[in-house]
Amino acid sequence: MSKADLLFERGASLLEELSQKAAAEGGLVAKAAEPLAEDAAFLRKMKPTLVLARLRGEPPQNGNVASAPTMETPLPQPEPQPKKAKPPKKKKSGGGPNPLAVAAGAFVAGVFIAKFIDWRGHAHPRS
Repeated sequence: MSKADLLFERGASLLEELSQKAAAEGGLVAKAAEPLAEDAAFLRKMKPTLVLARLRGEPPQNGNVASAPTMETPLPQPEPQPKKAKPPKKKKSGGGPNPLAVAAGAFVAGVFIAKFIDWRGHAHPRS
């Protein structure tokens, strides 16, 4: 077993312990026990050596992964669902003017206002 496999196994054991403690505690915490146990089983299936073996097409060597699909056993096909009538497509939101044109217009307007204020400032000097 590689170091990564040991790390995955340690994590799965920790999740399993947590699920057992949560189930024993009862109450609201007990609801988290089943998902934690499922996560522990999932983590064991994701050991790096097992993933590499699946990628190579080799059968699983660990007894914990007996339910993993292989090439000999085809995956179950979902039943086709009846098609529903599609609603009419809505127009995409987010349209509008080009942001660069808006920025350029704001810059021009700002320069115009600054020039106007500067020009009117000369008409009424404070000194």
